[in-house]
Amino acid sequence: MELATNASDQALNETITFQHQSQNQLAFTDLLSGLKSWRVWTLLAYQDIKLRYRRSVLGPFWITISMAITAYTMGYLYGHLFRSDLDTYIPYLTAGLLGWALISNSILELTETFTNYEGMLKQIKLPYSLYIHRVAARNILIFFHNVVVIVPVLIIFHKVAKINLDTLLLLPCLLIFYVNAIAYGFIFAMIGARYRDIGPIIKNFVQVIFFVTPIMWRPDVLPLDKQFIVAMNPVNSFLEIIRAPLLGHVPSAYDMKMTFLITLIGILAAYKMFVRYRARIVYWV
Repeated sequence: MELATNASDQALNETITFQHQSQNQLAFTDLLSGLKSWRVWTLLAYQDIKLRYRRSVLGPFWITISMAITAYTMGYLYGHLFRSDLDTYIPYLTAGLLGWALISNSILELTETFTNYEGMLKQIKLPYSLYIHRVAARNILIFFHNVVVIVPVLIIFHKVAKINLDTLLLLPCLLIFYVNAIAYGFIFAMIGARYRDIGPIIKNFVQVIFFVTPIMWRPDVLPLDKQFIVAMNPVNSFLEIIRAPLLGHVPSAYDMKMTFLITLIGILAAYKMFVRYRARIVYWV
C-alpha cells in the first residue's frame, strides 16, 4: 500500500512538473516568435497610425501640431505663473511633455491591448507578444513623429537646450523604455483582459501621476523633506532618461539605476505571469 501511494505521489509530481515545463516552453516560444515577427508588428504599428488619420488632410501631422500647441502655450503660460526663466522652462516643459506623452499613452493603450484586439485573438493564431509589440512600437513611432516639436525650441533656446553627442543617448534610453513597455505591457494587458474595470482605474491613476511627476514643475520647488516624492516616483526616472538626452544632457546615475531595477522586476514579474496565465487570455477576452 505504501509503495502504491509513493508511486501515485511521484506520478502526480511528474505530471505537475511536465505541465509547468510545457507552459514555460509555450510562453518562451510565444515571446521568441513575437521577436521574430518584428516586420509584421512594425508594419501593423505604422498602419494603425495611418488608419487613425485617414481622410485627413494633414494626416499624422495632427499629432505633432496638437503637441506643439500644447507645449508652446503651456510653456509660456506656466512659465509666468511659476515665475520661471522662460529660456530654461520652455525647453524643460516641452521635453517633459514629449516624454510624458510616450509614457502615458503606452500605459493606457497597453492596458487595453488584448481587449481591443479581441477579434484577432479569437480568429487568428498569432503570438500574444506580437500584439504587445504592435502597441509599444506604435507609440515609439508617434514619439519620433512628435520630436519635431522640440526642434524650434532647440534653435531658439540653443544656450540651454542643444543637440550634441549626449543626444544620442536617447536611443539606448528608448530601448530601455521599450523593454519596460513590453514587460509591463504584458502585466497591464493581462490584468486589463481579466478585469475590465482596470482600464478606467488606470486612466484616473495616470491623471494623478501627471500632477505628482515633475513635468510642469521642477523638483527643486519642493522642500528638502518632500524631495522623496520625486526620488521614489518610478515614472519620473523614465521621464528623465528621455528628457535629459532631448535637451543634450546625460541622465543622472540615480535615474539609470532606478530604471534598470524597475526593468529587472518587470521582466521577471511579466514572464512569471505570462507562463501562468497565457492559456487563459483568449477566454478572458
